[in-house]
Amino acid sequence: MSRIHCPRCHRPQSHCLCPLIPSLDSRTRVLLLQHPSEVNHALNTARLAALGLNNAELIVGEVFEDLPGLLNQPGYQARLLFPGEEAQPMHAYAPSEDPLLLVVPDGTWRKARKLLHLNPLLAALPRVTLAAGSVSRYRLRKAPGPGALSTVEAVVQALQTLEAPTCFEPLLRPFEALIEGQIAAMGEEVFRRNHAEK
Repeated sequence: MSRIHCPRCHRPQSHCLCPLIPSLDSRTRVLLLQHPSEVNHALNTARLAALGLNNAELIVGEVFEDLPGLLNQPGYQARLLFPGEEAQPMHAYAPSEDPLLLVVPDGTWRKARKLLHLNPLLAALPRVTLAAGSVSRYRLRKAPGPGALSTVEAVVQALQTLEAPTCFEPLLRPFEALIEGQIAAMGEEVFRRNHAEK
């Protein structure tokens, strides 16, 4: 007998996160391109970001046929949030500056690189990057390196940089509840043994 899931947040009805998901406005438009392997992941943080931001869109796929239309949004300058030698650190908007259409690939690093490989238009976008030294609150997954954040954390940090002093921290509330719920489900002892800092 499968559990009933919330149609909005896709969590089991008994663990629905919708009451914690905010409804935040942003100058920046966020386009989340999610690899299909992430859709049914228990910690689908891209979905939480898309639900909590009014100016965000989540599209699932590997090859995005309508990418030219998605990237060409009047009044926005498209940038890819992805590290690379050419990536520019983000800064707060100047008053007259067009806001960004921030394109965020969602998946493991390998899957995200595959999305770029399969969508040359995506790979050709100017890249922006987050400030170095960010620490993830994602205590259930071993980060591949320093500064590796979950998708929702990366989006929050990007928006707080671009739109300072506006606060986007409420986007992290459902994410933190999700992690607490996972830890509670596995039991504190198992969590400490497998995930706590050594």
